[in-house]
Amino acid sequence: MDAIAILDFGSQYAQLIARRVREAQVYCELFPWDAPAEQVLALQPKGFILSGGPRSVYEPNAPFIPPYVLESGRPILGICYGMQALAHALGGQVDASAAREYGMAEVETISPNPLLTEPRLTVWMSHGDRITRLPAGFHVLARSANSPIAAMADLERRYFGVQFHPEVQHTRGGREILRRFAVEICGARPEWTPASIIEESIQRVRRQVGSERVLAAVSGGVDSSVAATLVHRAVGDQLVALFVDTGLLRLGEAEQVIRTLRRQMGMELIAVDARQEFLDALRGVTDPEQKRKIVGEKFIRIFEAQARSLGSPRFLVQGTIYPDVVESSAPERQKAARIKTHHNVGGLPPDMHFELVEPLRYLFKDEVRAVGEALGLPPEMVWRQPFPGPGLTVRCLGEITAERLETLRQADAIFLEELSAAGLLGKGSPLAQAFAVLLPVRSVGVMGDQRTYQEVIALRAVTTEDFMTADWARLPYEVLARVANRIVNEVQGVNRVVYDITSKPPATIEWE
Repeated sequence: MDAIAILDFGSQYAQLIARRVREAQVYCELFPWDAPAEQVLALQPKGFILSGGPRSVYEPNAPFIPPYVLESGRPILGICYGMQALAHALGGQVDASAAREYGMAEVETISPNPLLTEPRLTVWMSHGDRITRLPAGFHVLARSANSPIAAMADLERRYFGVQFHPEVQHTRGGREILRRFAVEICGARPEWTPASIIEESIQRVRRQVGSERVLAAVSGGVDSSVAATLVHRAVGDQLVALFVDTGLLRLGEAEQVIRTLRRQMGMELIAVDARQEFLDALRGVTDPEQKRKIVGEKFIRIFEAQARSLGSPRFLVQGTIYPDVVESSAPERQKAARIKTHHNVGGLPPDMHFELVEPLRYLFKDEVRAVGEALGLPPEMVWRQPFPGPGLTVRCLGEITAERLETLRQADAIFLEELSAAGLLGKGSPLAQAFAVLLPVRSVGVMGDQRTYQEVIALRAVTTEDFMTADWARLPYEVLARVANRIVNEVQGVNRVVYDITSKPPATIEWE
């Protein structure tokens, strides 16, 4: 399959570049700028994209373009720092700009070229340096008020540079710029589709596991569900899925996971009812970190016992997705590793060794969802809201009891139901995450002419692209009013509802 290699020079937008190329149905991978040449060239890239970065190319020990990139003869697109690094490597001059350029800017195209076909562009700039002398063979493609060289190209060698960021939403037509580079300039065929992803994953899993048994830990989340379903499609009855019902899931979630995977998808699923065990272990605990440790430890012991009863299969399915890989500096492809405590199966002890089967390892979340749809998983599972590993323990602030968990479940279900009815959840929704939190706070209220002293529900809804930063969602007042009215009327023990209007940072998305 044709591919594009993206070299990351430390840009906060590097993952966005990869997502935009993938949206053009062209496969790509993101590598640190100093990744070994053999690792990058193993991709057999049709072209290279050089990301932005926080450094100046003229600083001592600044990141530079590896020689193999220029020696490859492949097209190159430099973005911001990547453009400056390209100019610097080829004999141009880069200097600090007298007027830094941050935010929106108007760019005028002044030379016909295959990359920028619009006469004017509204783009996002973020730089303090600029190119003051072009390398030999280059000419100016576009300019802005503060950047005489806002874009450049050597058309003969198919080298391009843009000072702005086409990958961010603020740059209008930025997706199309990246598509033109990948498809029209590099000649990469747009074959990265859910069907091709599924077929490639099936073949890779079959090569890896052969005829051996495979264990999958499923939590009900989209990543673990899609990963298990993909492996089941590949190896059929060789797979056994393990679902531990901790009693810390949302309303109806445990039943839906069992029904979908066992009945609808035809998967062998072992469901372990451990609700009382988790409640007993959490009794009287209020510290959030202690809650997390207790849930993780309890899950480990249950998983360990079940794995032994199944003969300790050699292979374990894990729903690792591409952002996890990128944040770990893109370790060697297809590498089997010991499970680490931060992974999504709850954190297995260091003396348990598995060879990992990671069919989603090179997929972004939106691609995982598209694959899930293509595999036939129900929309309510594919578009399920993100959920913390320790479950409702970190949304039920204070002591965990069966009664308080049920209160939270009922309130959360009402919130999600009303958001869905208003068209604010699911595919195409602007909301990235929404949930209810039960606070260990009581307030005075009046119900039926009687004084009440009951608990408080906080509602949280955010918009974000990468979950690194997030903004609180401006939900319609009428939706919030319906949610609050239903909760205080339908959920026992709650007489007050509040809405969290804090961004991340300074807050986090979850409360604990």
